[in-house]
Amino acid sequence: MSPYYKYSEYLKNKYGEKVYKLTANLPVTCPNRDNVGRGGCIYCGDDGAGFESLAASHSVSQQLDAARQRVFAKYKANKFIAYFQNFTSTFLPLNQLCEYIRQAAEYPDVVKVAISTRPDCVSDAYLAAIGAICDARGIDICIELGLQSANPATLRAINRGHGLAEFIDAVIRIKAHGMQVCAHAILDLPWDDLGDNIECARILSALGINQVKIHNLFILKNTPLAKMYESGEFIPITSDEYIERAITFLEHLSPNIAIGRITGRSPAEKSVFSNWGKSWWRIHDEILAQMARDGRHQGGLCDYLNGAALNSFIDTKQQ
Repeated sequence: MSPYYKYSEYLKNKYGEKVYKLTANLPVTCPNRDNVGRGGCIYCGDDGAGFESLAASHSVSQQLDAARQRVFAKYKANKFIAYFQNFTSTFLPLNQLCEYIRQAAEYPDVVKVAISTRPDCVSDAYLAAIGAICDARGIDICIELGLQSANPATLRAINRGHGLAEFIDAVIRIKAHGMQVCAHAILDLPWDDLGDNIECARILSALGINQVKIHNLFILKNTPLAKMYESGEFIPITSDEYIERAITFLEHLSPNIAIGRITGRSPAEKSVFSNWGKSWWRIHDEILAQMARDGRHQGGLCDYLNGAALNSFIDTKQQ
């Protein structure tokens, strides 16, 4: 039995079989890169997060077809999530975004559409229009938000262009529209410590997030973060430290939150630092092995919600 609640397990329970992701890139950028004119997050590369997909010049159907061929050849999959992964999907004009979502929702055997965006690019108008398309097709929808850190000082240091309040506001609005929320968190940013990781887990749990994707820090070439790394402004934590941070984060996270990943990867040819020279699956296995040795599991320290101090007081009085 896994010591954490795998998103793949959630999907299998909900849809009756394994569900696989088909990624597609949209012709969109990010307000933090262009509109605001601040240069974007200091770790973000030219491709955003969509380096595994075809170029956005291909149609949504073409991209999903290509992804489906790869996935089916390996897994013989029958149900899929169409995932708009790169940059800020909701930074597109609403009518244009709706057309892309409609194409994804109408794609054969798609049971869910996942949309990657920023907390400051979520509005009721967009959510209502997106929801109407997916409801008409009987398709579930998940909005993926990059939080990265719950520390406001860290958000400023990485030039996120938004604070914690925008994230909280986006989550509340998304859930009010009956949609799922996935949050992304980087656990080894140079400005965060273990206490920041714990507070991030606590905030996500309090907000009732549906899914979390945990990332370790990649340092891509030709980024401000790469320049800081190469000049010696910071030294990445060790893989052992990352493993401890990931486990501690999971312990403080609600056991009801599904985990999409506990580590990640980036193309080696585009990185100056990635995964401490290890494969992503090795780090994954080391986390699981450490949790098994120590008897630790997701939610083991999630004891702070629903009036924890009051409950403790009542328990004491009843003894």
